Amino acid sequence: MNTNSNVYTVIYTAVIVVIVAALLAFVSSKLGPAQDANAKAETLRQMMAAARVKPTEDLYAAKNAEVLQLYADNIQEAYTIGLDGQKNGELSVSKDKIDLVSKLKPQHKAILAEGEVTLPVYVFKGNISVIPIYGAGLWGPVWGYIAIQPDCHTIAGAFFDHESETPGLGAKIKDEPWFREKFIGKTVEWGDTPAFRLEKNAEAGGATNAVDAITGATMTSKGLNEALNVWFKAYEKHFGTGALLHMLEEHAVETTPNAEEE
Repeated sequence: MNTNSNVYTVIYTAVIVVIVAALLAFVSSKLGPAQDANAKAETLRQMMAAARVKPTEDLYAAKNAEVLQLYADNIQEAYTIGLDGQKNGELSVSKDKIDLVSKLKPQHKAILAEGEVTLPVYVFKGNISVIPIYGAGLWGPVWGYIAIQPDCHTIAGAFFDHESETPGLGAKIKDEPWFREKFIGKTVEWGDTPAFRLEKNAEAGGATNAVDAITGATMTSKGLNEALNVWFKAYEKHFGTGALLHMLEEHAVETTPNAEEE
């Protein structure tokens, strides 16, 4: 065959494309399970960092298997809810079959469209509930997890991450422990607009539902602020007054002595 002909060029190119595609498919099939395991462990680390199950540095020093075991040892239950605040699904918490709602972008779109959602709630020991948040930063998505105390009102902890925010500026939402720690003890004011404020000088007035934005990272802070409030709004009917009253009723039933004890 004439190696200078167009036919040869087309055939040669086609063969190379097929070989490369086959190699990529093979590599993907081999690496896929490991990548999925890494992604699951990363999500669990972030949730448990928010719930303060262990110090963040310890969670990231632990191997994937240790992270799965730690989650199984500390999780009480996990389920999903709709925008009406009602449960619409259960998530397995067994170490061998941990279910997560890890793809947050589709849920974010559904929240904005007021469509059908499956929003996860992860309840850790001590009745600490962990919920995700997701939104747009300056250069890409930002997301995180917020842990809420049994009073359904007070923030127990937080963890944030990003895809491509500016190092030393927007990236501080993940890199700086002091930023995450500012959320501890703050409150989510369900029913208010906004439920939470992350903006310049937000703490100056003494509001409990406010944290100062990161200096020099205006767009990242705005994106995170919007993400917090969009997702808090989505969880409002679950954690608002109705959920709190239900929780108190359940607690009263559990602590009321029976007739024999009286």
